[in-house]
Amino acid sequence: MTRQIENWSTTYEWKAVLLLSLSFGLVGLDRWIIAPLFPSIMKDLDLSYSQIGLLAGALAIGWGVAAMLMGTVADRIGRRRVLIPAIIAFSVLGGVSGLAGSFATLLLARAVMGIAEGAFTPASVASTAEASKPSRRGFNQGFQLSFFALFGLGLGPIIATQFLSFVPSWRYVFAIVSIPGFVLAVLLHFVIREPRRDAESYVKERVASVIWNEVLRSHNVLVALSGILCAMCCVFVIGAMMPSYLVNHLKLTQEQMGLVMAAVGLGGFAGQFGVSGLSDVVGRRTMAVIAFAAGVPLLWMFSRVGPDPLVLFVLLLCIGFCCMGLLALFTGPVAVEAVKPMHIATAVGFVSGAGEIFGGGIAPVVSGWIAEAYGIEHVLDLGIGALVMGALLSGLLRESAPRLVQQREGGTVALTD
Repeated sequence: MTRQIENWSTTYEWKAVLLLSLSFGLVGLDRWIIAPLFPSIMKDLDLSYSQIGLLAGALAIGWGVAAMLMGTVADRIGRRRVLIPAIIAFSVLGGVSGLAGSFATLLLARAVMGIAEGAFTPASVASTAEASKPSRRGFNQGFQLSFFALFGLGLGPIIATQFLSFVPSWRYVFAIVSIPGFVLAVLLHFVIREPRRDAESYVKERVASVIWNEVLRSHNVLVALSGILCAMCCVFVIGAMMPSYLVNHLKLTQEQMGLVMAAVGLGGFAGQFGVSGLSDVVGRRTMAVIAFAAGVPLLWMFSRVGPDPLVLFVLLLCIGFCCMGLLALFTGPVAVEAVKPMHIATAVGFVSGAGEIFGGGIAPVVSGWIAEAYGIEHVLDLGIGALVMGALLSGLLRESAPRLVQQREGGTVALTD
């Protein structure tokens, strides 16, 4: 059972969960605010589609490496020592992105920013689990993770395009959105507590937290890793390349593009509740297969639609529901239920980190190359292929939803692993 904060209270739970959710939403905003600004940045810095892919990929690789390493560190030294420096660092680097005068400078700023955001992720997910009453843990984790989609992919395009209408250039947008991070860092400092650990459990945990074999031997961790690679590939192809696809290929205006792109975040916000919530009822494996399979025809139809903002919005809303919901499912319940409580941050960091490196790091680079070589309209084929592969791999999951496991062990439901 996950460690609980000493003298647990509902008041502390909701203060902590709300602050961690807002902070994770800011991670999404700082990360994805650049996507709707890409058309403007391309003109100003004379960038190519391949360089756009590299910008998204560099941040994802930095995020992934840091998440894999800092999950274990957060298990050892505590959550606060990771959370607060990380949120300050990625807020500073978000603002610095607006000062970049060349591709190389912007690439370096985004890569280091990814390291800070990757460090924040496993520590924040573990903190939410520890602050939560066990009966609300799944809901709280879904609530926290959904703010990434809401702020980053839902509100981000609207914020970016609206700011562009009255500030002198895209550089000011980065400066403005970096400010809330410093406020949240102060609030986290005064609110977030460390869980109580007696001397014996602390020593055991310090030893156990570095035993990667415990995580790597978990069947569901490895399947979750494979599944999140596929889901992230689709998400990052859409997030990084879609604004340019809508503006340069379909010839939508900046304002139309911003509104259409908001559908990914709004759908993802609902999906990170919906997919994980439904998996409590129908099972983690079944829900993963359904979400992947549903995304395939939706993305195919999107690739065949012309410049119709309403239809594009509806399709992206549904695609965001499926794909972002899968990220929450694999990073949250599947990863958490696959390991011992003392390894939760390590498992979350491993799954999300490896997914970032390969799914989020390589996919934008490959999609940028496809856009350069064959035309930007073909980048969506990469996302469709990833969804097909994810549906097949998800069938290998061993069911871990508590309700279904209990029924199976009681003999009331016949489920096989």
